[in-house]
Amino acid sequence: MINYIKTNKFLFICIFTIFLASFLASLVQTSFGKVSVEVKKLHTDNGQTLVYDLYKPKFANSSNKVPFVIVVPGFQRSKEALSNIAIELSRRGLGVALIDPYAQGMSSSSRSRLAATTQGYGMFALVDHAYEGNFSFVDINKISSTGHSMGGNAAIRGADYFGKEAIKTNTKSKLHSVYVSGYVLTLRDSILKNSRSNMGISYALYDEGAFRNELQGWDAANMQIAPESLRVINSILKDDDQIEKIELGKYYGNRDDNTLRVIFNEKLLHPFQPYNKEATANQISYFDKVFGFPIAINPLNQIWQYKELFTLINMVISLVMLVPLTRALLQINFFKEIVKPLPMALPKQSTQGKLVFWSIFVLSASIACLTFIPMVDIAKVLFVDASNREMTWFFPQRMNNSVMLWAAFNGTIGIAIFFLSFYFFGRHHGSKIESWGLEVSKSELIKTISLGILVFSLYYLFLFLNYSLFHVDYRFWFMGVRIFQPEMILILMMYFPLFFIFFFSNSLRVNGAMRFEGQREWISRLIGGFANSLGLMLIIIIQYVTYALSGTVFWTTNWLSVNLLFGIVPMMFILPYFNRIFFSMTGRVYLGPLITCLIFIMILSTNTVIYLPIK
Repeated sequence: MINYIKTNKFLFICIFTIFLASFLASLVQTSFGKVSVEVKKLHTDNGQTLVYDLYKPKFANSSNKVPFVIVVPGFQRSKEALSNIAIELSRRGLGVALIDPYAQGMSSSSRSRLAATTQGYGMFALVDHAYEGNFSFVDINKISSTGHSMGGNAAIRGADYFGKEAIKTNTKSKLHSVYVSGYVLTLRDSILKNSRSNMGISYALYDEGAFRNELQGWDAANMQIAPESLRVINSILKDDDQIEKIELGKYYGNRDDNTLRVIFNEKLLHPFQPYNKEATANQISYFDKVFGFPIAINPLNQIWQYKELFTLINMVISLVMLVPLTRALLQINFFKEIVKPLPMALPKQSTQGKLVFWSIFVLSASIACLTFIPMVDIAKVLFVDASNREMTWFFPQRMNNSVMLWAAFNGTIGIAIFFLSFYFFGRHHGSKIESWGLEVSKSELIKTISLGILVFSLYYLFLFLNYSLFHVDYRFWFMGVRIFQPEMILILMMYFPLFFIFFFSNSLRVNGAMRFEGQREWISRLIGGFANSLGLMLIIIIQYVTYALSGTVFWTTNWLSVNLLFGIVPMMFILPYFNRIFFSMTGRVYLGPLITCLIFIMILSTNTVIYLPIK
């Protein structure tokens, strides 16, 4: 046992580091023990379920009630993605519920196709639940909601929904205040007139979605003059006091009659707005204004960044841990058969060979770039139910469907280019099939598949253990490795075959066409990383260079699909590194894509909307 630990010392260092980082992250999350955090499940209407994290300051009780804020993440986001605001509000003495929106994270799907609009992603039901006195420590007269992007839309709709209810019953709104981040499309007179809630609006000055707003170009996101923000303020002012330009950060109206209004306009892009110190401080200041914090802490005094740092360490180390974990399993007698000598590298590149190689590099990147958006449109035709936000068992992940089609197409093209380049060029210039690492017996293949499944299982079992101990997963901002419900195994099996074409293609190309005699390994891996991700990088570059020059993004209809690439590109870049490392362990091209496809696709699947039927 001692020898085994010594041999696999790096594996145990990784495990220890993750536990330590998780412990430190949990300390930040609980404000160093001053706040309790626990996961809750609320059974709502028509069989729907809402999962949320409840942040409760330990001094709060039935005799010392506190205001309550429900935090609603946006489209494609789970509750952990907005833990920063939950941390900052709870450490200042507020109760917080951080929800998984319907059809995202651990919550069920919604029976409504417009869950944010008609149900606030589940927030409406939780407001009612809190107002009915189910949280003894909550002051039911001070219930609020905040959200980013579509979560912001949920907050706006909540102000309208509970405002109408208050008008009908001639009472105060159950929703005392709302804070809307990154969403202004529904700031219309028809919505605002019913609001009986204080309202804060925060919008990024460089929001990519501003082309949908009423003004054009850069003015669309300028909240000083935008019609949307002017309506928010003017809706509570008398006719003689109407304004034509807003003073950012100035509070208009009166908190006591729920007409308080304020507008912020941070210099940020849309997806990064929740993870900015200034934007977070503005939101903290707003809630201090409408409620007054039981614990006075300067808005700029923020600790959430440390949790992001520790969970980033978790994410990096957990992926690195795949290497020593696999190496340790390969020491077991059952798996030793699949370890083969490393095949010889390709001959050193000639001038002509370099020309062919870089031509293929550019061609592949161009195809990857040009086919992504068309695959988004094709997915809408092939997967109608998911595209229309209908519950379905047939490829129910609306956003991942297009990525899957892109991966299958480009993987197939990559394999075709690989064999064609060998047939017309490589075999005439010293390349040999033996260097590809394809030869495998039936027994070896079965054991390789078994090992891939075992590595995947151990990786996620450790994540579940870590989460149960510390209530912390592996993530940075909106990218995360998170726990999942059992149904996701079926979803993984559904998406795996088509995605595997791409992952196997990458392993074949990285190890069979990018491994040259005399070339330094780090250079080879770096080239592989860019070869695999450059096409998607180009989409982001085109999108934002166009935006910088014109004030409108290049792709408008599918701009959210482009935003999705911020989380995909890093995985695409590091994929060749893993495929090369696992190839060096086994001398074959199969283990790398098996492990990475299982893990990376589960990461994608647990960080997207999924419209599974309700039981």
